[in-house]
Formats: sequence, C-alpha cells, structure tokens
Amino acid sequence: MEFLMLLSPLVIFAIVVVGFFLISWVRVLSEYERGVVFRLGRIMHEPYGPGLILLLAPPFIDRMVKMDLRTVTLDVPPQDVITRDNVSIKVNAVVYYRVMDPIKAVTEIENFHYATSQMAQTTLRSIVGQEELDGVLAERDRISHQIQTILDNQTEPWGIKVSNVEIKNVDLPGDMQRAMARQAEAERERRAKVIGAEGEFQAAEKLVQAAQMMQSHPMALQMRYLQTMVEIGTEKNTTIFFPVPIDMIQSLMKK
Repeated sequence: MEFLMLLSPLVIFAIVVVGFFLISWVRVLSEYERGVVFRLGRIMHEPYGPGLILLLAPPFIDRMVKMDLRTVTLDVPPQDVITRDNVSIKVNAVVYYRVMDPIKAVTEIENFHYATSQMAQTTLRSIVGQEELDGVLAERDRISHQIQTILDNQTEPWGIKVSNVEIKNVDLPGDMQRAMARQAEAERERRAKVIGAEGEFQAAEKLVQAAQMMQSHPMALQMRYLQTMVEIGTEKNTTIFFPVPIDMIQSLMKK
C-alpha cells in the first residue's frame, strides 16, 4: 500500500511529461499557412500544411517555422527625392507582395519583410530621381509599373512575388505649389482668349458669307430689311418706317 502511494506521484509526473511532449509535437496550420520543418538543421520535407501536423521527434530536434501566404500590404514611408530637373519632393507608395516559396523565404533571406521594405524605398528613390517633375505628376502608372517590375525581379530569389505598386502622394514645396497654381491660372486665361478669338473668327467668316450671298441675291437683302422692320415694329416705340424700294434708291444714285 505504501509502495502504491509512493508510485502515484511518479505516475502523475510521467503522465504530465508525456502530455507535454505530445502537445509540443502537435501543430495546427491554417489554410493560409505553411510550415517549414528543420530536423537537426536540415529541411527534410516540402512545406507542411494546412491542417494538423505531428512532429514525431522531440522539440529540440525538430523546429518548424510558420509562413503566412496571404498578400502583405507594405506602406513605404515618404522618401526625399530630387528629380532630374532639380526639384526636391517627397514621394510615398504602397507595395503588395506575398510569399510564393516558403522554403526560399526562410533559407535565402534573414527577414524578407524588412528586406522588401528597404528594397522598395531604394527603388522608389532611384526611379523617381530619374524623372522630371512633370513626368512624376502625369505618369504615375508608368512609374509604378516600372518599380513593380524591378522589385519583382529582385525579390524573386527570395520566393517573394510583388504583385502591385502604387504611388500614393507626391508632396511639393510651398513655392513650387504657388508657381504651379499661377501657371495653371495663366493656362486657363490663355485658353479662354484662344476660344474667344476662334469665336470671333468664325463669326466674321459667317458675316462674310452672308454679305457675299446678299450681294449675289439682292432680294435676300430686301427680305432681311423687311424682317428687321417687323422685329422693330413689335416693340412699343414711336419710330415710323417708310419702306422705299432698293431699285428706286439705285436709280436716284445713278442720276
């Protein structure tokens, strides 16, 4: 009886130890997760998951690194850039990337999140610095695609796929903003004057065409006189018109 009483704590301790090891051997991976298992420092299998994973070796022999396969949104902080026409601006962007090869993401780079962030910052400064200010403001899609292509090629050996890059904001100095506002206002005034001049030119052309038509058709001029008299007669005034035929005036002018 005394032996059983002494054995009971040992049995309980053994059960606790075995349960601890069993729990430490069991892993659960979600649908978007993969596990890279190192056995004594070597990768022995393709990435595990998703589902229930059982590590048969003790924890100090097997080590599993979880990798998230979902798309990561990386916010690139504002970068001070000097454009090709010597204008100092601040540009920030957002980068979308995901892990395509979990083994490369673990073995080829120490911290692929930090490395991708640094690569995005340097590439953004390099590409924008090669452009003029007007190009940066007007061709964001082209610059974003160029940055995405370079990042994708540089991160491919790490098992990372850069799917998209978007330039968010371009901050200009205060004096440059005022200069651009004055330039935009002058451009609007120029367009208004050009449109007004084109309207005057078209109106003059129509008047010349009307004069030529009336000259070739005298009756058209007389009809226009009569129409004008009708329009004036509708007003409440004291003006009196005496219509005189054009032929009579022409005969008097000849005499």
